[in-house]
Amino acid sequence: MLDRRNVTALLGGMSAALVGDKAWAAQTIAFYASTGPKLAVYGLDVTADSLNLASRITLPANVQYAWPHPSGKFLYVVASNTQPGGGPTGASGADKNHYAIAFGVGRDGALTEHGPRRLLPSRPLHVSTDHAGRFLFIAYNLPSRVTVHRLNADGSLGEHVAQTGNPEFGIYAHQVRVTPGDKTLILCSRGNDAANGKPEDPGHIEVFSVQDGQLSNLQTIKPGHAGLGFGPRHLDFHPNGRFAYVSLERENSLAVFGLRPDGALTPEPLFLKNALSDPGGRHPGQGVGPIHVHPGGRFVYQTNRGSGLVDRGGRKVSNGGENNVVVWGIDQTSGEPRLIQRADAHGFELRTFAIDPSGQVLIAASTTPMPLSDGSTVSAGLSVYRIGTDGKLDFARKYDTDTSAGLQFWSGLLTMA
Repeated sequence: MLDRRNVTALLGGMSAALVGDKAWAAQTIAFYASTGPKLAVYGLDVTADSLNLASRITLPANVQYAWPHPSGKFLYVVASNTQPGGGPTGASGADKNHYAIAFGVGRDGALTEHGPRRLLPSRPLHVSTDHAGRFLFIAYNLPSRVTVHRLNADGSLGEHVAQTGNPEFGIYAHQVRVTPGDKTLILCSRGNDAANGKPEDPGHIEVFSVQDGQLSNLQTIKPGHAGLGFGPRHLDFHPNGRFAYVSLERENSLAVFGLRPDGALTPEPLFLKNALSDPGGRHPGQGVGPIHVHPGGRFVYQTNRGSGLVDRGGRKVSNGGENNVVVWGIDQTSGEPRLIQRADAHGFELRTFAIDPSGQVLIAASTTPMPLSDGSTVSAGLSVYRIGTDGKLDFARKYDTDTSAGLQFWSGLLTMA
């Protein structure tokens, strides 16, 4: 998900220990992180593995996701106070609108609102652009769909592109990405597990052509039994343009698909690997999270997220789910992933993470504090790792995050692409 440019983003209300008076050094890049409606900019010193708070803004609603313009000069943020079905993301707030907002990015990463806000039809879950910077694509889970906005020449948000066709978006859309070279648009639709007498909703990967903002279905990926037991959450592309790595949330797995020159995928995975240390011991509330291929293409990273709760003496505590960053080595010929490491998360529910453009530092954001059965509580925070030449993660430090304003729901860099 990295385009190997020079700026990194991170979101969240971190502790005052992060605030410093150091000058914005040459080796510092911007990292953004959100807590509820607050969006913060931190300076990441890649050499020192350290973060310093630079600035913070407040949006009209909780940040859901953000994505940079290919130029790195603008950041597009989608926001909503609507709460997801799986649980609240913090205080709901009085503003019931759903927004797409463009921000100009200053030299030190500071954000200034740029052009008109655009109202959206429902809670947005993911947002991205094409590589030419002409369109903004927004994915929604309920109902599952994608909307398209034009991007103006000055980077501001243009008008919504009304779809003249009737594209199919699957069930519970979770991420929308443009393939390398803007060949196609790919939507991961996660589906849902069976629950409360309701049968399972199958998962899909939908591949679209894009002609002047109009979407047309080219391919539907439903491996196995028509997509049952297939829950794609996020994907990322290998730099060589031959493989797509898909994080299967509901199966706690990594799937590898071939990416064809025309932007289509192989109909079945080339490889399928389970990410858990004990695949048979899955806890309720367990699922994998986001996925990123290392800028050098030799490794791929994804997260295990265990946020389930059990009652212990009238107190809700962690059910012992698995929380870590999984490191896979990539065979450069076949694309096959090989397990290298599971690095402890030092937190719970790693919903987002980012790798700096040089491939030296990984920062993973845990969303919320978690009470444990021994009476202690593990804070939400930002876990910083040094990436070795062998791809392994060496934990450097954790910055605790104050989530009183809302969950630490998103973090990222201006190098996402």
